Amino acid sequence: MNEAAIYKALGDPVRLEIVARLARQSPRTLGELSEDLGISRQGARKQIEVLASARVVQLVPSGRVTEVSLDTRTLETARQFIAMLEQQWDQRLAALQKFVEDND
Repeated sequence: MNEAAIYKALGDPVRLEIVARLARQSPRTLGELSEDLGISRQGARKQIEVLASARVVQLVPSGRVTEVSLDTRTLETARQFIAMLEQQWDQRLAALQKFVEDND
């Protein structure tokens, strides 16, 4: 999984709002997700397709509607990457603190 693609997809405020809506209730239809986004329905569809290409969401056609759901595996990959960075920074900050305390 390409973490850069995930973060790039999440880097847009509209796409982030779509993900937040799906986190509250998933699956939802394209129509439901496009309501009150401040963009056209076609614009919302393009934003959702960006999320789908990064595998943040899954699109499932169901008759005349398309249901959108979060891909929790992809989000877990992103969370694990952030957790790894957080652990590295915690270790570096602890080493810096020890260095400063030892040299006082």
